[in-house]
Amino acid sequence: LLVFTYQWYFLLFILLITFIHLARTTVSGWSVTFENPNPCALKGSSVEFSCSYNYSNGEIVSKTAWSKGQMKSGIWIRVALSDLPLYQNRSEYLGDQQHDCSLAIHDLQVEDTGHYYFWFDTNMYGRRSKTSLHLYVTELTGDNVTLECGVSCQLFTTVWFKDGRPVAKPGFQAQAEDAGNYLCAVEGNMTSSEFYRLHCFYADPPCNVSIEVSHPGRLAEGSSVNLTCSSAANPAAHSYIWYRRNISSSGSPLQVGVEHMLFLPSVEASDTGLYLCQAMNSLGGNNSTEVLLTVVRYPNTFCKWMSWCQSHCPPGFHPPPLLWALCPLVSICWFLITLKRLLKNTQMRLRLKC
Repeated sequence: LLVFTYQWYFLLFILLITFIHLARTTVSGWSVTFENPNPCALKGSSVEFSCSYNYSNGEIVSKTAWSKGQMKSGIWIRVALSDLPLYQNRSEYLGDQQHDCSLAIHDLQVEDTGHYYFWFDTNMYGRRSKTSLHLYVTELTGDNVTLECGVSCQLFTTVWFKDGRPVAKPGFQAQAEDAGNYLCAVEGNMTSSEFYRLHCFYADPPCNVSIEVSHPGRLAEGSSVNLTCSSAANPAAHSYIWYRRNISSSGSPLQVGVEHMLFLPSVEASDTGLYLCQAMNSLGGNNSTEVLLTVVRYPNTFCKWMSWCQSHCPPGFHPPPLLWALCPLVSICWFLITLKRLLKNTQMRLRLKC
């Protein structure tokens, strides 16, 4: 039978030191942050990806680069922008080899729409951003407008004015600057029609689609969470579709919702996965970047309390990373104590039988 001696307590002490070290490593670990993960831009314009990155003390950055995600032979790969002829003389790295990883792309084309990743190498590791930045490039095309002025006598010639200035052509493709007050008049005569107001507005499929999670971080089984989908669209998005994809699976995502907000009242381990929202209006639709939702089964009250506090406590009172690192140690202690009680009960039963 297993006997608890000082060796076991020494082992627990070593595990405690190990988890504290891991917690510090997590706090001072590496990260890549995109200020706007879902930018939207017009064809022919320029866009800047504001980006920052961090790494552990002692690491020295030796190389930085951006890549774009592409599907080849059914496999999602990341291709460096320097290897794509389409981006030659159009992409400009604005960052440095310290903490700024900003990138600019000029003379945008519709083909530039897609997922972008940042990566950097240090003297110790090669770092690749876990999430992507999704750029959507749209081409602004206005409706065709024809100005027609009706007069009872065909002998008169009519002209159009916009805000008091003559209009060169009565037919044109509407742009934002064409908005204004229009009237028609008989050439050489002071008689004119009433003012007609022309409104020009920007319309396009939803862009900047993003997901907001009510309780970010680990979720304990049985807790609840809200996922809200938002976007910038004109006209406004009128329908939504939610998808979930398993982390370890490359198969097709599973549709899990069709509302603006996805509510999971009692999460289970099977709810763990990458969630994606698709927002749509009358002109089309766009997807958000994937958001990871992790559901954990905690075996002891301490870890369950931390998970509850992560979801319900004010932001300033959320459990720090050090406590999350200690949670597995507490779980091990809980297991050993339970095992010790079980063994004691077994010993007592054996003595009673003897």
